[in-house]
Amino acid sequence: MSETGGPPGPPPRRPRPGGTPLADRAVAAAYTAGWAVVRHVPERAASWFFRVLADRLWRRRGRSVRRLEANLARVVGADPGDPAVRDLSRAGMRSYFRYWMESFRFTAYTRERILEGTRFIGAEGIFDNLARGRGVVIALPHMGNYDLGGAWLVHMGHPFTTVAERLKPESLFERFVAYRESLGMEVLPLTAKGGGSAMAFGTLAKRLREGRPVCLPAERDLTERGIEVEFFGARTRMVAGPALLALQTGAALLPAVLWFEEDGWGIRIHEEVPVPSEGTRQEKVAVMTQAMAAVFEKGIAEHPEDWHMLQRVWLDDAESPAEPPAEPLAGPPAGPPAGAGP
Repeated sequence: MSETGGPPGPPPRRPRPGGTPLADRAVAAAYTAGWAVVRHVPERAASWFFRVLADRLWRRRGRSVRRLEANLARVVGADPGDPAVRDLSRAGMRSYFRYWMESFRFTAYTRERILEGTRFIGAEGIFDNLARGRGVVIALPHMGNYDLGGAWLVHMGHPFTTVAERLKPESLFERFVAYRESLGMEVLPLTAKGGGSAMAFGTLAKRLREGRPVCLPAERDLTERGIEVEFFGARTRMVAGPALLALQTGAALLPAVLWFEEDGWGIRIHEEVPVPSEGTRQEKVAVMTQAMAAVFEKGIAEHPEDWHMLQRVWLDDAESPAEPPAEPLAGPPAGPPAGAGP
């Protein structure tokens, strides 16, 4: 008998050995359809549809929306139940879905549209270093449209290297990698196909020593390998990779923030994070990561609605069992975080 007292239902279907679970195949099919269809829809219509979808999920206030509200409450110094935080989370969901709408439509954006629509502040920090043959590590939080920022850099003549977390199913991961490579990025998998490290750090260090740029999202790493920092008045851990790469290769560590503007995009490259003159290697990495965190904090406070963080950030927050751990050099999320739905 089932728990409801009725006859037992059929046993759950198990994926065939070596096969892909049905749910994973459905997710991959949905994203494939998004890329195939949305780019052919007029931009105003696509924007309206994704805004409606964002509002629908926001009203249902699922797990990821509640997590977003808890994160934004830290940013603005309010209670998660404050109506202002609720309004801000609606703007945040709209911003997050704008990112996906633009990602699905990216092949429809011309070089001129990207260059003319981007307001880039502090680009000389990148170009001056590269002109001298010095690599740059551009570290950024999950804000605005990081794919757009990457395409802008490529169109300015500077293709770069980044990393991506491996997704399930493998076909979806390969599709996201192909998408970013089509924008001119070199995308390194964070882990090998069969598990274990893909040795991305060594390749990133090589690119930097060649005087090339590397871009790494860096504001979340709750594993023991992360560097503990203070962030909006509480402790969290951030990725050690950007500071460690700069320290090891002599590259410039340049924190960046991104945001949406009404009909375009904003990007700001901040001043280089200096390497401390004293201390052990571990102590230097900690100081540099804290300085990076301070820049992220300022940028997120200025554009909180464009911080797409629907997962746990602070160490003293309760952890949801549905939230996966972050990887230490993880690139921009190749798909929505776990629980992005209701």
